[in-house]
Amino acid sequence: MTRIQSVSSKWTKTKILLKHGNIRRYVPETRLFTRHRLKEMLGKYSVVYVKPTHGTAGQGVMRVSRTVSGRRTVYRYQLGFREKSGRNTDELYRSISRLTGKRSYIVQKGIPLLRYKQRPFDIRVMVQRVGNDLWVPTGYIGRIAHPRKIVTNFHSGGRPMKLEKLLSPYVKGGEREALIDGLNALGVGIARQLQSRFHGLREIGVDIGLDEQLKPWILEVNTRPDFHIFNQLRDKSMYRRILRIARRHGRLKDRAARSRRGRRARIRRINRPA
Repeated sequence: MTRIQSVSSKWTKTKILLKHGNIRRYVPETRLFTRHRLKEMLGKYSVVYVKPTHGTAGQGVMRVSRTVSGRRTVYRYQLGFREKSGRNTDELYRSISRLTGKRSYIVQKGIPLLRYKQRPFDIRVMVQRVGNDLWVPTGYIGRIAHPRKIVTNFHSGGRPMKLEKLLSPYVKGGEREALIDGLNALGVGIARQLQSRFHGLREIGVDIGLDEQLKPWILEVNTRPDFHIFNQLRDKSMYRRILRIARRHGRLKDRAARSRRGRRARIRRINRPA
């Protein structure tokens, strides 16, 4: 069984996607996080996101905003339930840096996402490799942010939902189906572009946001995505299809092996002489 390759660096994946002419226009402006880059990005955009270069499940993601009230400009950031403000970008950077430490982060243009009942949502598109070179879209699902959080990830309090229902206030019938087909095609294009550099990829989960013009934006690409979110849907057909292909890749065997290693490590710690 060929080992499934994964790529953790958001910065590495972004740079590869930017090399593809048709995909580049769907990538929000992204830079490595520094004092200068934060100031530059907040000068261009009223909202940016600061994300760990290596991280999953929305952990460590911060929403940073710039608002103007009369002659006063206020800078704020939110991490989880916590919010803090600063008088200028230098003060903001110092506060954020106490949280980031020496770890690598990126800063990304904020996309004004579509909303469902006043809560922003994004879309997870699952794409899996069948055979040597064929990539197929195997699932899509909407994710609504927790009422008091900025991320939509299921493990961070986001709520999975049928995508057609989330899109129904914005687009109907055949247009909605065409939009979803376009998201699936974008997912396949992203998979092929990443495979050109990382040949051992077997599946990806693409997180896509839609703005008010229904333009898709690539928020993140996961090369070892959690597919169990699809089990939250009433219709289990997508989940079963994803699971079937994941088993062919040996994904569940890897999961079981990690679990066994974890149990053995815990037993060794328990039995270790005092």
